[in-house]
Amino acid sequence: MSVLGTMPEGLICRPIEKADWQGVIDCLRRGFPDRSRQYWQNALGRIDDMPVVGDFPRYGYLLDHAGTVVGAMLTLYFRHTDAHGESIRCNLSSWTVDTDFRAYAGKLIMAALRQRDVTFLSVTPAPVTRKVVEALRFKRFADGQHAFLPVLSPVRARSRVVKVHADASELLQLPEHERRILLEHTALGCDALMCIIDGSVHPFVFKARRVLKGFVPASQVIYCRSHSDLSQCAGALGRYLLRRGKIFCLVDARAPVPGLVGRYFAEIGPKYFKGPNLPAPGDLAFTEFALFNE
Repeated sequence: MSVLGTMPEGLICRPIEKADWQGVIDCLRRGFPDRSRQYWQNALGRIDDMPVVGDFPRYGYLLDHAGTVVGAMLTLYFRHTDAHGESIRCNLSSWTVDTDFRAYAGKLIMAALRQRDVTFLSVTPAPVTRKVVEALRFKRFADGQHAFLPVLSPVRARSRVVKVHADASELLQLPEHERRILLEHTALGCDALMCIIDGSVHPFVFKARRVLKGFVPASQVIYCRSHSDLSQCAGALGRYLLRRGKIFCLVDARAPVPGLVGRYFAEIGPKYFKGPNLPAPGDLAFTEFALFNE
């Protein structure tokens, strides 16, 4: 895919509007034939439900050739809060361009990258897309994934796990942005949990997915404060998940995670960012991993 080239007559790059949904879905189906029309309809619906962030595009960008959508890239903008304050992130997702217009694919991503104060994420890059994002000086924040069996980790004394719900008293011990993460991801169908150790509350979000060509069920870590926090609570979380038939977990990492019983797989699912704020491995909150159903 080229990121250069003058646009030919009749081809324009512009933000996606709601009226474009069916044309965008047709384009996405051509680019990702293993995904159903309903999958993309649901994905756009989930994006539509997210709060609008400033003046940024609500859905993403498209390439329009004489009224036909020939390229699309979805953009998931969200406000991120951590110890350093609030910033804006954008998950660039589902980037595809029809073969005859592939030379202009870079116009989609360049349209988004003009926004210098945003941290952009690419969390499911295809092999060909990796080459493009690396050429655009995206850097990795995760080089692979650590697969682990949390039930094999020791359980800390005086620990328990609570499923998140709006009336859970333990939520009051968390900062507002973590309460929002837990409650909104619960609404998205994720497993939002709190591990309480000696009265201290540790928040986590997991999302069910299938790996190894869809044959193996797993729980992807969508949010944890840190790998050390995950390791500290892994035993208690594992026993909670085991009672619900969930055994196998995955977390993004740059190396094997101390304290997790399993194996690190380098170059499996690397994740990239570009912008002012380095994301933490293990934080996929409000990205396509949480919003889109498999």
